Amino acid sequence: MSGQDPRTDRLSILIEQFDQARETAQVRLKGLGDEEYLWEPAPGSWSIRRREEAVTPRAYGPGAWVLDKGAPRIPASEYAEVARQAAGGMSVAKIAEDWSVSVERVEEVLAFTGEPEPDVVPITTIAWRVGHLHSDFAGRWEWTFGERRQDPHRLVDFTPSASSALDGLWETLDRHRASIATLTDEQLDTVGLSQYPYGSDPDDAYIGTLANANLELIHHMAEIALLRDLWRARLSG
Repeated sequence: MSGQDPRTDRLSILIEQFDQARETAQVRLKGLGDEEYLWEPAPGSWSIRRREEAVTPRAYGPGAWVLDKGAPRIPASEYAEVARQAAGGMSVAKIAEDWSVSVERVEEVLAFTGEPEPDVVPITTIAWRVGHLHSDFAGRWEWTFGERRQDPHRLVDFTPSASSALDGLWETLDRHRASIATLTDEQLDTVGLSQYPYGSDPDDAYIGTLANANLELIHHMAEIALLRDLWRARLSG
């Protein structure tokens, strides 16, 4: 944009952030091989697995390989968000539905007044992070710009091939980028523009959903970058 004033409207800022994150990610993932892609840095790591070898209670996927997913819970880091949802008028039943937990669990969180214990976040493989991102962006595209009928958990056929997985991820991210570039200010402010069924999207203005999508890409790609560093350290140690 040499010689031009940079665009500073809301959508342009978010698209520029997305573009920079995607470019960095593609460079950082260059040369990823299958062994590194599936490497488990610690026992009990979440990954993609053959369906018959799944070890987590809600592992999902439409094909022979599934993505690990644990029992439903509300992370301690999200207690404040649950409180904001309730303060904003969302019913306990709806909050429970959004987090896939019981009403009783939501009530316990809302009544909690102490300091929550730190979250125990599962260690993952690069395959899990790539698969999670692909599934998330594919599902949210389907329920925002698509037909809004397919189960997000059945949209991505997970694969043990690093190159195939990345090809699918880049294609999905590019489709997302092309679709959001067409949005109007009115659509950005529309509550429920995304009807993605596994979260609070139907109750949120799309501008917030879009910002969260960028954060999802950035933080998972940062985790992947760290895993690549650890893989190299493991081989050279």
